[in-house]
Amino acid sequence: MTAAPITPPTPPEGVDKDFKYIVRLADTDLDGNRSTVYGLTRITGVGIRIAEVLVARAGVQRMEKLGNIKDDKILELENLLKNLADIAPPWILNRQHDFWTGEDSHLYGPDVQVRVKDDVNRMRMIRCYKGVRHETGQKVRGQRTRSNGRTGLTVGVLRKDLKAQIAEKKAEEEGKGKEEKPAGKAPEKGPAKAPVKAPAKPAEKAT
Repeated sequence: MTAAPITPPTPPEGVDKDFKYIVRLADTDLDGNRSTVYGLTRITGVGIRIAEVLVARAGVQRMEKLGNIKDDKILELENLLKNLADIAPPWILNRQHDFWTGEDSHLYGPDVQVRVKDDVNRMRMIRCYKGVRHETGQKVRGQRTRSNGRTGLTVGVLRKDLKAQIAEKKAEEEGKGKEEKPAGKAPEKGPAKAPVKAPAKPAEKAT
């Protein structure tokens, strides 16, 4: 018995047969049902402002769905993103005056996390203030730490609950210790000693 051939699902009315529900761009899977501008923001390092620049340069309708864009336009968007430092002003880029090269560039995708990790490790290595704060897990940019960012047992209202739990646990341990302690034998009493009588006073002579 031969199995029936599998037929692909028919797209709903008003949807192009070539519609792509997943668009691959900059090593990221984008939702084809979203508009071009908001769909591009799924790429790490690309925000609304960068997406607007890319869409304007590529000549794509900003509210057009990503799934309806042709492959050549998708490739053009990716090339524009790679060469963004050449077509956009420096103030719009996320990597200005690089420490090692001194150049302006724009990072996107997994390169963002890798470069941030390298920067933090460099600050920790040279023992600057920000590096020490990163190393100890404290806030770096001058935020207050008296009421926010607490660690340990000083977590505001939770202190009362923790104190109550510690007190209950301590009481339970003390109760178990008394129960487990073996009762010692009572000391044996020796023979009762006779009470010592006080010496009698001599009788007074009559005068």
